[in-house]
Amino acid sequence: MNVSPLAPFKIVYSIFDHEYLGYLFESFVVQLNAKGQLTLQTQNISSKNAKEFSSNLDEIDFQLIKLMDAMQQDAVAKKFSQSKLKPIDFFLKVYDKNKPEKVSQELISSYILNLKAKILPLLLQEKLLYIMSKDGDAIRTPVEILKQPSTILFHFMRNAENTHYFPTVKHNGVKIDFQYKNALIINDEPAWMILENKLYHFENEVDGKKLKPFLNKKFILIPKNIEEDYYRKFVTPLITMFDVYAKGFEIRNENLKPKAIIKLSERNEGNTTILPMFEDKDTSFADTAQSEIIDLNLVFQYGNYSFRFDNFANAAYVKMEKNDDNYLFHKVKRDLFFEKEKLKLIKSLNLDIGSGFKSMPKADTFMWIQTNHEALKNAEIYLEQSNTDTKRYFIGQSSVQVSLTENKDWFDILALVKFGEFEIPFIKLKNIILSKKKEFTLPNGEIAVIPEIWFTQYSDLLAFSELDQANGIILKKHHLAMVQDLGEEGLAKVVISRKLEKLRDFEKIEETALPINFNGTLRAYQKAGYDWMCFLQKYNLGGCLADDMGLGKTVQTLALLQKQKEEGANQPSLLIMPTSLVFNWELEAKKFTPNLTLLNYTGSGRSKNTSQFKNYDLIVTSYGIARIDIEILKIERFNYIILDESQAIKNPTSSIANAVMQLNSNRRLILTGTPLENSTMDIWSQMTFVNPGLLGSQSFFKNEFLLPIEKKGDELKLKKLNSLIKPFILRRHKSQVAKELPPKVESVHYCNMTEEQEEIYEKEKAYYRNVILNAIDEEGMNKSTIMILEGLSKLRQIANHPKMVNKDYEGDSGKMEDIREQLNTITKEGHKVLVFSQFVKHLSIVKAELDAENVTYAYLDGSTPQPERQKQVELFQQNETIKIFLISLKAGGLGLNLTAAEYVFILDPWWNPAIEAQAIDRAHRIGQLKTVFTYKMIARNTVEEKILALQKNKLKLANALISTEESFVKSLTKDDILELLS
Repeated sequence: MNVSPLAPFKIVYSIFDHEYLGYLFESFVVQLNAKGQLTLQTQNISSKNAKEFSSNLDEIDFQLIKLMDAMQQDAVAKKFSQSKLKPIDFFLKVYDKNKPEKVSQELISSYILNLKAKILPLLLQEKLLYIMSKDGDAIRTPVEILKQPSTILFHFMRNAENTHYFPTVKHNGVKIDFQYKNALIINDEPAWMILENKLYHFENEVDGKKLKPFLNKKFILIPKNIEEDYYRKFVTPLITMFDVYAKGFEIRNENLKPKAIIKLSERNEGNTTILPMFEDKDTSFADTAQSEIIDLNLVFQYGNYSFRFDNFANAAYVKMEKNDDNYLFHKVKRDLFFEKEKLKLIKSLNLDIGSGFKSMPKADTFMWIQTNHEALKNAEIYLEQSNTDTKRYFIGQSSVQVSLTENKDWFDILALVKFGEFEIPFIKLKNIILSKKKEFTLPNGEIAVIPEIWFTQYSDLLAFSELDQANGIILKKHHLAMVQDLGEEGLAKVVISRKLEKLRDFEKIEETALPINFNGTLRAYQKAGYDWMCFLQKYNLGGCLADDMGLGKTVQTLALLQKQKEEGANQPSLLIMPTSLVFNWELEAKKFTPNLTLLNYTGSGRSKNTSQFKNYDLIVTSYGIARIDIEILKIERFNYIILDESQAIKNPTSSIANAVMQLNSNRRLILTGTPLENSTMDIWSQMTFVNPGLLGSQSFFKNEFLLPIEKKGDELKLKKLNSLIKPFILRRHKSQVAKELPPKVESVHYCNMTEEQEEIYEKEKAYYRNVILNAIDEEGMNKSTIMILEGLSKLRQIANHPKMVNKDYEGDSGKMEDIREQLNTITKEGHKVLVFSQFVKHLSIVKAELDAENVTYAYLDGSTPQPERQKQVELFQQNETIKIFLISLKAGGLGLNLTAAEYVFILDPWWNPAIEAQAIDRAHRIGQLKTVFTYKMIARNTVEEKILALQKNKLKLANALISTEESFVKSLTKDDILELLS
């Protein structure tokens, strides 16, 4: 029967007993008669139609309607059913007496209880409540809602045989007889009771389950044989929460001063109940071994009684005491203000112990203790370890005091570690910290957990420190940056000279006069580089001059060597370089330092009599000769050993790197425009050569720096590595210092493949995509490197010209068509161009095209003999009729001065952008007077275009550590492969 919202009506709430869900509520609107009385005209009201009746509903009504909607059987079935069962079928299945689904029943019961716990307090707001009749009459029996809460008193009567237990209820001070009166407990948590058509609720939110047994019985009898267990588990918490009258045992009210304690207990395997009174356990560390977890429990001690904090739910703690056959319950009044203040302070120290319990990894626990020990002490919050632990931990305050003082060639380290009253020599912790062990046994047998922050703050200091002959700890002077960092961060007291401090700030290094017999003028930045090298020389430190190509590393070095001669150096210096640069060094030395005597120690006809070295100032040789003659060279001692293009030793396991590491000298210097080409390990190898021990052992460097930086992108490790090497690497870019250079314009020229070329490319791409992805799935990325390289290399070659992989191919290439057109235009305009390719095969195809057109050109690849190399360079530089220079990227990327060229073509993109930059710098260097135009020739919709995008990602990391990219293939992920082959 519909109710009209236009006529007077009233909203009422009705309670009914559902077959499966227990007592539920439903909302109705009832039409009123002329006298304002309820009629039999009623209608269910829900959220769907509530707005029609909003004129006579308040905010509480809308809340109640929504909550009651959620507990109706259709809504419950929809929420908990996994399939589209009708509500009746769902309940029959869940509440099947033969196969009940207990989990679902418990979930549903909890859901309904939660709704009722929200509904019932809202009914206290002047709402009308009725008991629905069995035939569905919503307003059959009115219920009076009592606003004032009732009180409950629990009685225990103990005698020699047993204990009688029963509750009494009072409302407004009047005892209520509720037993055998058909009372209804309509909600358990907390209890709400309907008795004689009145709705009661209770102070302290008593659990309805504590009342239900007494609806139809006078008392519960507790037998003597279970008395103690029952008193501990049931009576004790009951006394904590409620008023209890006892006869036969004593309840003593105590008023004691509290003390806050955080108890620590190690969670042992198979033993997760360290403190029996604490039942809840944090299980958020499933992947951490039990023995690596510490449980922290907030305990308040009142007098001699300790109680676990329990969220301020009760005004008292209760402790049961049994003496012979007598029971005494100490009911201790809580100082809630004191407890709240202590909890607030603990939270302010970043320990979320709001529930009174927290589990943390052991390292985090002791780090927290170390960080906050003083604050806890000042706040009188005490730390204790559980007596049940067999392993005793030191939980006092620990500290480290470190001082470093400059000596002749090293820093003396004085360090002392304190664990409470114990003083431990720092050296004893060295192996513990370096091996990542976190525990140290003190003289009293307690275990000190090394604070995690020490591993961050002092592991490098320990790793690089050494024992001297007097068993003191020293640090080599080339670790200056680390020493200064420790001082600046307040981790150590540092005493060093003002002169040495300047090494950290390049601009403050004092100037050194140029040698008298230096035949030339240094630009301002070159003079600054010379001053820096002289400064390093005074402190017996090695360095890396890493200026961009074309900025004059050779002339700066020659000035240094001339200065050494004039200051009385009585030993020759050894210069090692690629064979192609020997002639260039000879020319430069003759030009700028003609008074330096130079021996060219190369060629098969060289005299291996090293006694001749003493007659020269400079011995110039190649990496190959140094490797071959290492057994005789390592016997000699040189003033300087200088490596040009030192990236030649970037692989520490190579025979060349192994050879030069054996050489002896007073000082070492390396020169390179690309100190890091492929991996961070390039830096280790070169910096270990110039300053042995600067970056630790190879395995240490790999674990501490290479893997965190390259695999995890660890910015902190990158910053630390940069700090270590920064004083010994001087790198200037052309854009910074050679402002007189003309502009460099770089462009990408996209080429479309021919139809035949594209068909071949797509066929090969599909093949390698399947092969490579299968290999990755079966063997992983690392073991698939060769297959990836093979596939990508073949696709790159097809993108250039299919003839590179199939000599019988007779078609054309889109890129070759564009190259022909571009070269023709540029040369006709009278410009010169450098044509670089990684592939000699590609140059051969271009070469054949030029030969067919009778175009003359210069040519250089790895097989070109040294005398012919110089001839080809001079031909291009000096002969106006030679407009084109074909050069292989590997053979011509270093040591060439080709400033006659205005254009540079990169025929195929290189894995490493730095290598391309070197090629471009053959033309864009000191001496170039015209704008240099660079074109990268990219085949559209090929792996070349994808590589270009990856190059941009590499460049994002450039300059952080000079460069930090890995070798191209090692840096690829499976997603990268999918992108390249898409």
